[in-house]
Amino acid sequence: MSETRDRVRIAVQKSGRLAQDSLALLRRAGLVFRESRDKLFLYGESLPIDVLLVRDDDIPGLLVEGSCELGIVGRNVLDEQRAASTGIDFPLEHRALGFGHCRLALAVPDGGALARPADLAGLRIATSYPQLTAGWLRAHDIVAEVVLLNGSVEIAPRLGKADAICDLVSSGATLAANQLHELTTVLRSEAVLVRAARTHAAAITSQIERLCARIDAALAGNGVRLLMLQAPRSALAAIERLLPAREPASVLGLDGRPDDVALQALCGADLDWQHLEELKRLGARGLMVLNVERMLA
Repeated sequence: MSETRDRVRIAVQKSGRLAQDSLALLRRAGLVFRESRDKLFLYGESLPIDVLLVRDDDIPGLLVEGSCELGIVGRNVLDEQRAASTGIDFPLEHRALGFGHCRLALAVPDGGALARPADLAGLRIATSYPQLTAGWLRAHDIVAEVVLLNGSVEIAPRLGKADAICDLVSSGATLAANQLHELTTVLRSEAVLVRAARTHAAAITSQIERLCARIDAALAGNGVRLLMLQAPRSALAAIERLLPAREPASVLGLDGRPDDVALQALCGADLDWQHLEELKRLGARGLMVLNVERMLA
């Protein structure tokens, strides 16, 4: 049974490919931290929300046992441990976070006879993700031996420990360096925000919802630009047709200038110089483009 607390805890990776982006996202959500002396705990100063810095493999278990209410972890870790879990209180994926993209892929030696997934039947596949690998094999009616390795999976074929591997791939450079190539993708992964499945006291639930809303708002601003301009009212229809806007623009009249309007529009990252030049040719002036840091509906 977890202890009673009046502060929310979120577990993130201490070091590794998700660590820096996870903390950056929490700071964009308005969290300010004071680091503990052992650098394993960040005490929240702006909100009653603290951060535990841990191994990514430990994050789902910390939520299950009640040490944390939230976590940021790779979907590959979450789904592998979910497949191995028999409990009903396994953490729930709240949302994808848009960083840490990679894929769990089956790969085979270059120049060999293995050309399609069905060719893996009866062979040995080395992996650090035995549950996901076995589940994929079952789903595709392929009977093969899953060999568990906790490190250096990519060299297993050269050592004679396996005929193929199932491992995380980002750029593919590691596979190429070990004379391997991808056969198929088992899982597409990225960092995800996870929540404990159990219920909490009202005060804790309120803080969880508050942080989730802030994270949603911070992510909503990714790649969004705010366009501001003034233009003749007669050009408004043509301007609105040209804009790569995410939603209808806000149009305001100008005091003492009945023939002019001020326009604000949230646009995507595809708003470029060509758009601005076309807008200017339509009569727009005072054009300003601002990056949006966060959005709260």
